[in-house]
Amino acid sequence: MGNVRRVSGPIFALALVLGSAGSVAAQGLPGGATSLNETHGDWTVGCRTAEGAVRCAMTQTQVSGENRQRILAVELAAAEGGNAASGVLVLPFGLRLDSGVRLAIDETSPREPLRFSTCLPAGCIAPLVFDAATVTALKAGTAVSVTVTANDSGQELAFSISLSGFSSALNRIAELNGS
Repeated sequence: MGNVRRVSGPIFALALVLGSAGSVAAQGLPGGATSLNETHGDWTVGCRTAEGAVRCAMTQTQVSGENRQRILAVELAAAEGGNAASGVLVLPFGLRLDSGVRLAIDETSPREPLRFSTCLPAGCIAPLVFDAATVTALKAGTAVSVTVTANDSGQELAFSISLSGFSSALNRIAELNGS
């Protein structure tokens, strides 16, 4: 995978298109702000006001240190008061889409493969839905391994999503959503 650098910077345009960001209609952001960006470990919490509603999500974006191209982005919104989460995983082009995406928290066995839903100019999208048990495991974990298959060579490619700050970022989104 080479030299990977994490960058903050929500992919809110994607969230708004896919509808994965949580929305707060009446409450607004602290101090009447129209946007909010906070860092929680390796995660960024971001909120934007659009069409009279506040949309909040937590994101992690990783770019290649060699060419500065994005290799992975994940964006999640809190559900059920922060006990669940949903969002999207964005991966680069050139993957064997039929093989899906395999996720594993720390050293656990990989979960059932996730299917890609589509590919957009930003990359190929796999929807994420984490129930309460999975969120509990994510909050206690250190990393999520992401395994995909290269289309041309059939080689497995592995990525890692840091869970440093995951718990506080998800709690903050739930707080901002008034849960």
